[in-house]
Amino acid sequence: MPRLDSTVCGMGMNTTEVTMEHITTPSPKLAAHAAAQRAAEVAIELATTVRGTLKPVADQLIRAASSVALNLAEGAGHIGGSRKHHWRIAYGSALESSSALGLLQAAGTINHQRASEAEALLDRCRAMTWRLIHGGG
Repeated sequence: MPRLDSTVCGMGMNTTEVTMEHITTPSPKLAAHAAAQRAAEVAIELATTVRGTLKPVADQLIRAASSVALNLAEGAGHIGGSRKHHWRIAYGSALESSSALGLLQAAGTINHQRASEAEALLDRCRAMTWRLIHGGG
C-alpha cells in the first residue's frame, strides 16, 4: 500500500512523496497495459514508414494501437461496468490493430519481423484483456 514518506510530511502538500514499497509483481491490468504500450510503440514505428496509398491504413494502425494502451490505462482508473467498457474497447482496438498490421504486411510496406513482434504483443495483450473482461485472471 502507498505511504507518505515521513521525511517530507508536514512540509506542504506539494512536497510529499508517495512510495510503493509493497508492490512486488505487476497486476494483470498492469501487465496487459505494458504489453499494449510496447505493441503501440512498435506499431507506431512501423506505421510512420508507410507512404502512398496505404498511408490511411497506417494512420488507423497508429490510432488503434494507441487506443489499446490508452483504454487499458483509463479502465484501470474506473470501477465496475465503466472499467469493463474500456477494457472491451481495448480488446476491439487490439483486433483492429492486428488487422491493419496484416494488411500492411501483405502489401509489403512494413518490416515483417517487427510486424510479427507487434502482433505477438497484441496477441498477449488480447489474452490478458479477455481474462480481465471475463474474470479469468
